[in-house]
Amino acid sequence: MEPKKSPKADLESKRNIFVQIGLVVSLGLCLLAFEWTSRVEQASSLGSVAEQEVEDEIIPITRQEEVKPPPPPPPPKVVEVLNIVEDDVEIEDELEIQDTEADDETVIDVAPVIQEEEEVDEGQVFFIVEDMPEFPGGELALRKFIANAVKYPVIAQENGIQGKVYVNFVVDKDGSITNARIARGVDASLDKEALRVVNSLPKWKPGKQRGKPVRVSYTVPINFVLQ
Repeated sequence: MEPKKSPKADLESKRNIFVQIGLVVSLGLCLLAFEWTSRVEQASSLGSVAEQEVEDEIIPITRQEEVKPPPPPPPPKVVEVLNIVEDDVEIEDELEIQDTEADDETVIDVAPVIQEEEEVDEGQVFFIVEDMPEFPGGELALRKFIANAVKYPVIAQENGIQGKVYVNFVVDKDGSITNARIARGVDASLDKEALRVVNSLPKWKPGKQRGKPVRVSYTVPINFVLQ
């Protein structure tokens, strides 16, 4: 015979209720634990602080001993030596003293002193003079002329070559440009174009030294920049 179980004695049907009750109880205990506070009893006193005497530390004062420099040596004794030279030389030429007193008949010949001016060498090239040579219109006009006259070489453009070329030349007495040369170059194509532009410059106002036109050396930078 199989044993028969009463449905009232079967606890499996109430399992979910017991689980929910257990969760509610445990959650309540957790909340109670977080909210639980303990009061701090009021202290009757903060205690006493004992005074302690602190002795002042005495630091001895020390001084470095002065080192006296040694006394200077005594000056050397100078011994005078007298050389006795026999003065038996006879003087043949006696000193003649002429009478320099002038009277009414004395003629004084005074030659005029002519100061000769230094002659300026016509072929000399100056670097600094009183009046420096000037481009017609000034420095700004010179830069504008060079910018309009420069034609960037195609070879330099293709190779990406750029830089600043310094050209030195001589401004002659009549203002013309002569002896143009490269003072500091960048590339053969850029140097050639810079010389061409300088040689195409118009006549300048010549430089002057003591009011006379002279030959003056001048340097112009030409900047080649790729855009």
